Amino acid sequence: MKQKSLKLALSFVIGCMAVSEVNAQDVQPINVVTTAVPFLRISPDARAGGMGEVGIATSPDVNAPFWNLAKTPFNTSKFQVGLTYTPWLKRLGLNDVFLGSMSGYYKLDDDQALSATLRYFNLGSIQFTDNLGNVFSEGRPREWGFDVGYSRKLSEKVGLGIALRYIHSNLAAGQTIDGNTYKAGSAVAGDLSFYYNGQNEAGNGFSAGATLTNLGSKIGYTSDATQKDFIPANLGLGVAYTKVFDEDNKITVGMDVNKLLVPTPPNVGDSAGLVNYRNKSVVSSWFSSFGDAPGGFGEEMREFTVSTGAEYWYQDQFALRAGYFYEDKTKGNRKYFTLGAGIRYNVFGLNFSYIVPSGSGVNQNPLSNTLRFSLVFDLDQVSGE
Repeated sequence: MKQKSLKLALSFVIGCMAVSEVNAQDVQPINVVTTAVPFLRISPDARAGGMGEVGIATSPDVNAPFWNLAKTPFNTSKFQVGLTYTPWLKRLGLNDVFLGSMSGYYKLDDDQALSATLRYFNLGSIQFTDNLGNVFSEGRPREWGFDVGYSRKLSEKVGLGIALRYIHSNLAAGQTIDGNTYKAGSAVAGDLSFYYNGQNEAGNGFSAGATLTNLGSKIGYTSDATQKDFIPANLGLGVAYTKVFDEDNKITVGMDVNKLLVPTPPNVGDSAGLVNYRNKSVVSSWFSSFGDAPGGFGEEMREFTVSTGAEYWYQDQFALRAGYFYEDKTKGNRKYFTLGAGIRYNVFGLNFSYIVPSGSGVNQNPLSNTLRFSLVFDLDQVSGE
Protein backbone atom coordinates (compact mmCIF):
# COMPACT_ATOMS: atom_id res chain seq x y z
CA MET A 1 0.00 0.00 0.00
CA LYS A 2 1.32 3.42 -0.92
CA GLN A 3 -0.29 6.56 0.43
CA LYS A 4 0.21 9.75 -1.52
CA SER A 5 0.39 12.04 1.48
CA LEU A 6 1.15 11.98 5.17
CA LYS A 7 -2.25 13.47 5.88
CA LEU A 8 -4.04 10.59 4.17
CA ALA A 9 -1.85 8.02 5.91
CA LEU A 10 -2.44 9.36 9.40
CA SER A 11 -6.15 9.85 8.73
CA PHE A 12 -6.44 6.18 7.77
CA VAL A 13 -4.37 4.97 10.71
CA ILE A 14 -6.35 6.87 13.31
CA GLY A 15 -9.78 6.65 11.76
CA CYS A 16 -10.17 3.35 9.91
CA MET A 17 -13.75 4.31 9.22
CA ALA A 18 -15.78 5.72 6.35
CA VAL A 19 -17.01 9.30 6.49
CA SER A 20 -19.25 10.13 3.53
CA GLU A 21 -19.69 13.60 2.10
CA VAL A 22 -22.43 15.72 3.63
CA ASN A 23 -24.38 18.33 1.73
CA ALA A 24 -23.62 21.95 2.44
CA GLN A 25 -27.30 22.37 3.24
CA ASP A 26 -27.09 19.93 6.17
CA VAL A 27 -27.53 21.77 9.44
CA GLN A 28 -25.86 19.03 11.49
CA PRO A 29 -22.07 19.32 11.36
CA ILE A 30 -19.83 16.28 11.17
CA ASN A 31 -18.26 15.70 14.58
CA VAL A 32 -16.88 12.16 14.72
CA VAL A 33 -15.84 10.77 18.10
CA THR A 34 -12.32 9.48 17.44
CA THR A 35 -9.95 7.38 19.51
CA ALA A 36 -6.57 5.74 19.23
CA VAL A 37 -6.38 1.97 18.49
CA PRO A 38 -9.81 1.85 16.77
CA PHE A 39 -9.04 -1.73 15.65
CA LEU A 40 -10.35 -2.80 19.08
CA ARG A 41 -13.85 -1.95 17.83
CA ILE A 42 -13.61 -3.85 14.52
CA SER A 43 -15.80 -6.95 14.48
CA PRO A 44 -13.27 -9.75 15.12
CA ASP A 45 -15.20 -12.85 14.04
CA ALA A 46 -17.22 -13.92 11.03
CA ARG A 47 -20.29 -15.17 12.86
CA ALA A 48 -21.10 -11.78 14.42
CA GLY A 49 -19.85 -10.07 11.26
CA GLY A 50 -22.54 -11.86 9.25
CA MET A 51 -25.21 -10.65 11.68
CA GLY A 52 -24.46 -6.94 11.36
CA GLU A 53 -21.97 -7.10 14.26
CA VAL A 54 -24.46 -8.52 16.76
CA GLY A 55 -22.76 -10.54 19.49
CA ILE A 56 -23.52 -9.35 23.02
CA ALA A 57 -26.53 -11.57 23.75
CA THR A 58 -26.37 -14.28 21.08
CA SER A 59 -25.67 -17.89 22.02
CA PRO A 60 -22.11 -18.45 23.32
CA ASP A 61 -19.30 -19.72 21.14
CA VAL A 62 -15.50 -19.61 21.09
CA ASN A 63 -15.55 -15.89 20.20
CA ALA A 64 -17.70 -14.95 23.19
CA PRO A 65 -14.69 -13.25 24.91
CA PHE A 66 -14.60 -10.67 22.11
CA TRP A 67 -18.24 -9.70 22.58
CA ASN A 68 -19.39 -10.67 26.06
CA LEU A 69 -17.03 -12.68 28.23
CA ALA A 70 -19.85 -13.57 30.63
CA LYS A 71 -21.31 -15.93 27.99
CA THR A 72 -18.26 -18.22 28.07
CA PRO A 73 -19.30 -20.57 30.93
CA PHE A 74 -22.56 -21.27 29.07
CA ASN A 75 -20.70 -22.97 26.22
CA THR A 76 -21.54 -26.67 25.97
CA SER A 77 -17.99 -27.61 24.88
CA LYS A 78 -15.22 -27.60 27.45
CA PHE A 79 -12.33 -26.42 25.26
CA GLN A 80 -12.36 -24.50 21.95
CA VAL A 81 -10.00 -22.41 19.84
CA GLY A 82 -10.98 -20.01 17.05
CA LEU A 83 -9.08 -18.17 14.29
CA THR A 84 -10.33 -15.32 12.09
CA TYR A 85 -8.80 -13.51 9.11
CA THR A 86 -10.23 -10.24 7.79
CA PRO A 87 -8.81 -8.46 4.71
CA TRP A 88 -9.64 -4.84 5.56
CA LEU A 89 -10.87 -1.92 3.41
CA LYS A 90 -10.51 -3.78 0.11
CA ARG A 91 -12.77 -1.22 -1.60
CA LEU A 92 -10.00 1.37 -1.18
CA GLY A 93 -7.55 -0.88 -3.01
CA LEU A 94 -5.53 -1.69 0.11
CA ASN A 95 -4.14 -5.17 -0.45
CA ASP A 96 -1.84 -5.50 2.55
CA VAL A 97 -4.12 -4.44 5.40
CA PHE A 98 -5.73 -7.13 7.52
CA LEU A 99 -7.01 -7.98 10.97
CA GLY A 100 -6.18 -11.37 12.43
CA SER A 101 -7.65 -12.68 15.67
CA MET A 102 -7.39 -15.77 17.83
CA SER A 103 -9.53 -16.75 20.80
CA GLY A 104 -9.82 -19.69 23.11
CA TYR A 105 -11.37 -20.77 26.36
CA TYR A 106 -11.17 -23.64 28.81
CA LYS A 107 -13.96 -24.48 31.25
CA LEU A 108 -12.58 -25.31 34.68
CA ASP A 109 -15.94 -26.87 35.56
CA ASP A 110 -19.60 -26.33 34.70
CA ASP A 111 -19.64 -22.89 36.31
CA GLN A 112 -16.38 -21.14 35.47
CA ALA A 113 -13.99 -20.65 32.56
CA LEU A 114 -10.66 -19.09 31.63
CA SER A 115 -10.18 -17.40 28.27
CA ALA A 116 -7.59 -15.57 26.18
CA THR A 117 -7.76 -13.57 22.97
CA LEU A 118 -5.31 -11.92 20.60
CA ARG A 119 -6.06 -9.28 17.96
CA TYR A 120 -3.38 -8.26 15.44
CA PHE A 121 -3.91 -5.37 13.02
CA ASN A 122 -1.46 -5.06 10.12
CA LEU A 123 -1.74 -1.68 8.38
CA GLY A 124 0.60 -2.55 5.54
CA SER A 125 3.40 -0.28 4.31
CA ILE A 126 3.07 3.48 4.40
CA GLN A 127 5.19 6.09 2.68
CA PHE A 128 5.55 9.28 4.72
CA THR A 129 5.70 12.39 2.53
CA ASP A 130 5.98 16.12 3.05
CA ASN A 131 3.49 18.71 1.80
CA LEU A 132 5.11 18.61 -1.65
CA GLY A 133 4.68 14.86 -1.95
CA ASN A 134 8.35 14.04 -1.44
CA VAL A 135 8.89 10.71 0.30
CA PHE A 136 11.15 11.03 3.33
CA SER A 137 10.66 7.61 4.93
CA GLU A 138 8.57 4.45 5.01
CA GLY A 139 6.84 2.69 7.86
CA ARG A 140 5.03 -0.56 8.61
CA PRO A 141 2.40 0.24 11.29
CA ARG A 142 1.26 -2.63 13.49
CA GLU A 143 -1.13 -2.84 16.45
CA TRP A 144 -2.15 -5.70 18.70
CA GLY A 145 -4.09 -6.41 21.86
CA PHE A 146 -3.87 -9.44 24.13
CA ASP A 147 -6.19 -10.21 27.02
CA VAL A 148 -6.98 -12.90 29.54
CA GLY A 149 -10.31 -13.33 31.25
CA TYR A 150 -12.22 -15.15 33.92
CA SER A 151 -15.96 -15.77 33.80
CA ARG A 152 -18.38 -17.48 36.13
CA LYS A 153 -22.03 -18.46 36.36
CA LEU A 154 -23.82 -16.94 39.33
CA SER A 155 -26.81 -19.15 38.62
CA GLU A 156 -28.16 -21.30 35.81
CA LYS A 157 -29.21 -18.13 33.99
CA VAL A 158 -26.74 -15.39 35.00
CA GLY A 159 -23.05 -15.01 34.29
CA LEU A 160 -20.36 -12.39 34.93
CA GLY A 161 -16.96 -11.90 33.34
CA ILE A 162 -13.84 -9.81 33.85
CA ALA A 163 -10.83 -9.42 31.54
CA LEU A 164 -7.50 -7.60 31.56
CA ARG A 165 -5.99 -6.35 28.27
CA TYR A 166 -2.59 -5.10 27.12
CA ILE A 167 -2.53 -2.92 23.99
CA HIS A 168 0.49 -2.12 21.82
CA SER A 169 0.36 0.35 18.94
CA ASN A 170 3.33 1.06 16.67
CA LEU A 171 2.21 3.56 14.04
CA ALA A 172 5.27 5.67 13.30
CA ALA A 173 7.95 4.70 15.82
CA GLY A 174 11.29 6.34 15.09
CA GLN A 175 9.83 8.90 12.69
CA THR A 176 10.38 12.62 13.26
CA ILE A 177 7.52 14.73 11.93
CA ASP A 178 7.16 18.49 12.48
CA GLY A 179 9.85 18.31 15.15
CA ASN A 180 8.14 15.48 17.09
CA THR A 181 9.81 12.09 17.40
CA TYR A 182 7.23 9.33 17.56
CA LYS A 183 7.41 6.10 19.52
CA ALA A 184 5.24 3.03 19.99
CA GLY A 185 2.36 3.48 22.41
CA SER A 186 0.97 1.06 24.97
CA ALA A 187 -1.99 0.95 27.31
CA VAL A 188 -3.78 -1.39 29.70
CA ALA A 189 -7.53 -1.84 29.94
CA GLY A 190 -10.19 -4.06 31.41
CA ASP A 191 -13.64 -5.42 30.53
CA LEU A 192 -16.68 -6.08 32.71
CA SER A 193 -19.56 -8.11 31.31
CA PHE A 194 -22.98 -9.49 32.24
CA TYR A 195 -25.09 -12.16 30.55
CA TYR A 196 -28.62 -13.40 31.19
CA ASN A 197 -29.81 -16.59 29.51
CA GLY A 198 -33.60 -16.75 29.71
CA GLN A 199 -34.05 -19.66 27.33
CA ASN A 200 -36.02 -22.69 28.47
CA GLU A 201 -34.88 -26.30 28.19
CA ALA A 202 -36.09 -26.48 24.59
CA GLY A 203 -33.93 -23.47 23.69
CA ASN A 204 -36.75 -20.94 23.27
CA GLY A 205 -36.62 -17.54 24.89
CA PHE A 206 -34.80 -14.26 25.38
CA SER A 207 -31.24 -13.55 26.39
CA ALA A 208 -29.62 -10.24 27.26
CA GLY A 209 -26.19 -8.82 27.95
CA ALA A 210 -24.31 -5.69 28.99
CA THR A 211 -20.63 -4.95 28.58
CA LEU A 212 -18.13 -2.28 29.57
CA THR A 213 -15.03 -2.76 27.43
CA ASN A 214 -11.62 -1.13 27.05
CA LEU A 215 -11.84 0.72 30.34
CA GLY A 216 -8.24 1.81 30.64
CA SER A 217 -5.45 4.32 30.33
CA LYS A 218 -4.82 6.81 27.55
CA ILE A 219 -2.15 6.03 24.99
CA GLY A 220 0.62 8.33 23.77
CA TYR A 221 2.99 8.30 20.80
CA THR A 222 5.40 11.03 21.92
CA SER A 223 7.07 12.07 25.17
CA ASP A 224 4.51 14.88 25.54
CA ALA A 225 2.13 13.71 28.26
CA THR A 226 -0.48 16.30 27.22
CA GLN A 227 -0.87 14.67 23.79
CA LYS A 228 -2.13 11.29 24.90
CA ASP A 229 -5.29 9.94 23.24
CA PHE A 230 -8.30 8.08 24.57
CA ILE A 231 -8.73 4.41 23.75
CA PRO A 232 -12.21 3.15 22.67
CA ALA A 233 -13.92 2.55 26.01
CA ASN A 234 -17.41 1.35 25.17
CA LEU A 235 -20.81 0.57 26.64
CA GLY A 236 -22.68 -2.23 24.89
CA LEU A 237 -26.23 -3.50 25.44
CA GLY A 238 -27.71 -6.47 23.62
CA VAL A 239 -30.83 -8.63 23.43
CA ALA A 240 -31.62 -11.76 21.42
CA TYR A 241 -34.57 -14.09 20.99
CA THR A 242 -34.36 -17.72 19.84
CA LYS A 243 -37.25 -19.73 18.44
CA VAL A 244 -36.83 -23.50 18.03
CA PHE A 245 -39.33 -24.80 15.48
CA ASP A 246 -38.37 -28.46 15.70
CA GLU A 247 -35.27 -30.59 16.20
CA ASP A 248 -33.88 -29.48 12.83
CA ASN A 249 -34.74 -25.78 12.58
CA LYS A 250 -34.22 -22.75 14.80
CA ILE A 251 -33.74 -19.02 14.33
CA THR A 252 -32.26 -16.24 16.46
CA VAL A 253 -32.82 -12.51 16.04
CA GLY A 254 -30.80 -9.97 17.98
CA MET A 255 -29.93 -6.31 18.42
CA ASP A 256 -26.91 -4.56 19.95
CA VAL A 257 -26.60 -0.89 20.86
CA ASN A 258 -23.16 0.60 21.50
CA LYS A 259 -21.78 3.95 22.62
CA LEU A 260 -18.18 5.03 23.02
CA LEU A 261 -17.41 6.27 26.53
CA VAL A 262 -15.11 8.90 25.07
CA PRO A 263 -15.45 12.71 25.10
CA THR A 264 -16.98 14.35 22.05
CA PRO A 265 -14.47 16.67 20.35
CA PRO A 266 -15.22 20.40 20.77
CA ASN A 267 -16.36 22.55 17.88
CA VAL A 268 -13.70 23.77 15.46
CA GLY A 269 -12.05 26.90 16.81
CA ASP A 270 -12.97 26.23 20.43
CA SER A 271 -9.44 26.42 21.86
CA ALA A 272 -10.62 26.33 25.49
CA GLY A 273 -12.75 23.29 24.74
CA LEU A 274 -9.79 21.56 23.11
CA VAL A 275 -7.67 22.14 26.23
CA ASN A 276 -10.43 20.71 28.43
CA TYR A 277 -10.78 17.76 26.06
CA ARG A 278 -7.06 16.98 26.28
CA ASN A 279 -6.90 17.41 30.05
CA LYS A 280 -9.98 15.35 30.89
CA SER A 281 -9.18 12.30 33.00
CA VAL A 282 -10.08 8.82 31.83
CA VAL A 283 -12.59 8.03 34.57
CA SER A 284 -14.40 11.36 34.33
CA SER A 285 -14.58 10.96 30.55
CA TRP A 286 -16.60 7.75 30.91
CA PHE A 287 -19.36 9.61 32.73
CA SER A 288 -19.15 12.95 30.94
CA SER A 289 -19.38 11.22 27.54
CA PHE A 290 -23.17 11.06 28.06
CA GLY A 291 -23.55 14.84 28.19
CA ASP A 292 -20.60 16.65 26.62
CA ALA A 293 -21.63 16.85 22.96
CA PRO A 294 -21.63 20.46 21.70
CA GLY A 295 -25.00 19.85 20.05
CA GLY A 296 -26.67 18.74 23.27
CA PHE A 297 -28.94 15.74 23.82
CA GLY A 298 -29.74 15.32 20.14
CA GLU A 299 -26.08 14.93 19.27
CA GLU A 300 -25.55 12.53 22.17
CA MET A 301 -28.27 10.26 20.80
CA ARG A 302 -26.58 10.27 17.39
CA GLU A 303 -23.47 8.78 18.98
CA PHE A 304 -25.17 5.41 19.50
CA THR A 305 -24.64 2.73 16.86
CA VAL A 306 -27.23 0.03 16.26
CA SER A 307 -26.69 -3.52 14.98
CA THR A 308 -29.48 -5.91 14.07
CA GLY A 309 -29.16 -9.44 12.79
CA ALA A 310 -30.65 -12.90 12.38
CA GLU A 311 -29.22 -16.42 12.32
CA TYR A 312 -30.90 -19.60 11.05
CA TRP A 313 -29.56 -23.08 11.90
CA TYR A 314 -30.47 -26.37 10.25
CA GLN A 315 -29.67 -29.46 12.31
CA ASP A 316 -27.06 -27.40 14.19
CA GLN A 317 -24.76 -27.98 11.22
CA PHE A 318 -25.61 -25.35 8.60
CA ALA A 319 -26.26 -21.66 9.30
CA LEU A 320 -27.39 -18.66 7.28
CA ARG A 321 -27.04 -15.11 8.63
CA ALA A 322 -27.95 -11.54 7.72
CA GLY A 323 -27.75 -8.19 9.46
CA TYR A 324 -27.56 -4.41 9.27
CA PHE A 325 -25.23 -1.92 10.95
CA TYR A 326 -26.21 1.74 11.42
CA GLU A 327 -24.15 4.78 12.40
CA ASP A 328 -25.35 8.37 12.08
CA LYS A 329 -23.96 10.34 9.11
CA THR A 330 -22.46 12.96 11.44
CA LYS A 331 -20.64 10.35 13.51
CA GLY A 332 -18.94 8.26 10.83
CA ASN A 333 -21.78 7.30 8.48
CA ARG A 334 -21.11 3.56 8.48
CA LYS A 335 -24.27 1.92 7.16
CA TYR A 336 -24.17 -1.52 5.59
CA PHE A 337 -25.91 -4.85 5.19
CA THR A 338 -24.11 -8.09 5.95
CA LEU A 339 -24.53 -11.71 4.91
CA GLY A 340 -22.98 -14.82 6.39
CA ALA A 341 -22.96 -18.59 6.50
CA GLY A 342 -21.57 -21.30 8.73
CA ILE A 343 -20.97 -25.04 8.81
CA ARG A 344 -20.02 -27.48 11.56
CA TYR A 345 -18.46 -30.87 10.95
CA ASN A 346 -16.98 -32.95 13.76
CA VAL A 347 -13.98 -31.07 15.16
CA PHE A 348 -14.17 -28.15 12.74
CA GLY A 349 -16.45 -25.19 12.20
CA LEU A 350 -16.20 -22.63 9.40
CA ASN A 351 -17.90 -19.22 9.32
CA PHE A 352 -17.96 -16.68 6.52
CA SER A 353 -19.31 -13.11 6.39
CA TYR A 354 -19.56 -10.42 3.74
CA ILE A 355 -20.39 -6.70 3.78
CA VAL A 356 -22.73 -5.95 0.89
CA PRO A 357 -21.56 -3.06 -1.37
CA SER A 358 -23.43 0.19 -0.75
CA GLY A 359 -23.31 3.69 -2.18
CA SER A 360 -21.78 4.77 -5.47
CA GLY A 361 -19.06 7.07 -6.71
CA VAL A 362 -17.47 9.20 -3.99
CA ASN A 363 -20.18 8.04 -1.57
CA GLN A 364 -19.37 4.35 -1.99
CA ASN A 365 -18.81 2.69 1.36
CA PRO A 366 -15.10 1.78 1.73
CA LEU A 367 -16.17 -1.19 3.85
CA SER A 368 -17.99 -2.74 0.87
CA ASN A 369 -16.87 -6.26 -0.07
CA THR A 370 -15.16 -6.77 3.29
CA LEU A 371 -14.79 -10.50 3.98
CA ARG A 372 -14.18 -12.43 7.17
CA PHE A 373 -13.24 -16.08 7.52
CA SER A 374 -13.35 -17.89 10.87
CA LEU A 375 -12.25 -21.39 11.83
CA VAL A 376 -13.40 -23.04 15.05
CA PHE A 377 -11.72 -26.10 16.56
CA ASP A 378 -13.75 -28.04 19.13
CA LEU A 379 -11.04 -29.78 21.10
CA ASP A 380 -13.59 -31.77 23.10
CA GLN A 381 -13.97 -33.85 19.96
CA VAL A 382 -10.21 -34.41 19.75
CA SER A 383 -9.91 -35.51 23.37
CA GLY A 384 -13.03 -37.63 23.12
CA GLU A 385 -14.80 -35.86 25.99
